[in-house]
Amino acid sequence: MKVLVACEFSGIVRDAFKERGHDAWSCDLLPTEKEGQHIQGDVLEILNDGWDLMIAFPPCTYLAKSSACRLYPKAKQIDNERYKKGLEAKDFFMKFINSKCEKRVVENPVSLKIFNLPMFSQEIEPYQFGHPFSKKTRLWISGLPLLKPTTIVKKERTYLPSSTSKNAYSGKNDKCTRNSFVASKTFSGIAKAMAEQWG
Repeated sequence: MKVLVACEFSGIVRDAFKERGHDAWSCDLLPTEKEGQHIQGDVLEILNDGWDLMIAFPPCTYLAKSSACRLYPKAKQIDNERYKKGLEAKDFFMKFINSKCEKRVVENPVSLKIFNLPMFSQEIEPYQFGHPFSKKTRLWISGLPLLKPTTIVKKERTYLPSSTSKNAYSGKNDKCTRNSFVASKTFSGIAKAMAEQWG
């Protein structure tokens, strides 16, 4: 099966499919962190090139609910420049939702209501796939079954340190971080489940 993993530079999901014998390619503006089949460039240029399956991870910087404090820096007063960037991010997100690929999945965290993203198919958490963290992620799925949890473990902490919870990681002495590049990477347990169940 010819698989496109859009907006991925880590190679985690790509390699999970490759290990199961698929012709999997990642694509991102950034170079890949792991040697493998990677297209560095604009994914929209290859989006409708006859892929059997597409899994997309479009940037969530301006869409995520966690960025509300930046969109509304002064209580109810909106940051118009950031709102404009959010609309551009939504437009990019919708390119994947509306792609011609019959089997497709688009991933993003919980979004701000103001951007009115379409209804998602399901929400998943890392602790459902062997990682003891909470990091709610939404999936928009077309032509495929919902992703089934594989190894449910006890939730110990939230993964992203933006939370004010005492159980949130600080990002200093552990795997969790404020670095958006690290935070955007897919957990290996989720990648493996995707490859096993959708591949």
